[in-house]
Amino acid sequence: MARKKTGTARRGRPPAYDAETALKRALETFWRTGYSGTSLDKVAAATGMSPPSLYAVFGNKHALYLEALARYWETSLAATREALAGDHPLDEALMLAYEAALSIYFSGKGTTRGCFVVGTAVTETAEDAEIRSSVAAGLRAIDADFEARFRRAQIEGELKPDADPVALAILAAATMQTIAIRARAGGRRNELRELARKAVDVICGCRPKARESAMPA
Repeated sequence: MARKKTGTARRGRPPAYDAETALKRALETFWRTGYSGTSLDKVAAATGMSPPSLYAVFGNKHALYLEALARYWETSLAATREALAGDHPLDEALMLAYEAALSIYFSGKGTTRGCFVVGTAVTETAEDAEIRSSVAAGLRAIDADFEARFRRAQIEGELKPDADPVALAILAAATMQTIAIRARAGGRRNELRELARKAVDVICGCRPKARESAMPA
């Protein structure tokens, strides 16, 4: 959606400020310190815009956060859909989706940021209906994307006819959310990748090699 440019730029700046850049910097700021821990002054400092300019372009802090949350959902869902939409076998497609998520969770400069939703939005859902609605809608979208991929896999013979795409989608999405939480808590990328591989083995009905070799002959 196109945005108007602020006309109240600080001295030394061009009259038209790049609202997309400002939104990206605001998202980064919320990601670091959370919604409650981020003041409008802190966002203003990060974006280089004055508080009045932020109000003029985005509205209040709550409106700005909701827009940042929507932008994060847009980016993360697009990455998942791209991973699942290709012609890769099911197990490879799932791993591509998890790798895409890990790339987002580990996109901070020298820090593990985890998931923006897990790190900043979930704590606000109990008291904020609009944030709760955004989180719920995003989770439904993730479930639906995985479910569509599993239904396709079933049609193409990659899953048994009696497999339950809805249940598998919930399991796949829950795995992504578990990875997000563990990443936020400082989990290592290679460990989280291995967690994803084990989940994919289970989802696809494969016996993990380690377990297979541990069984008696």
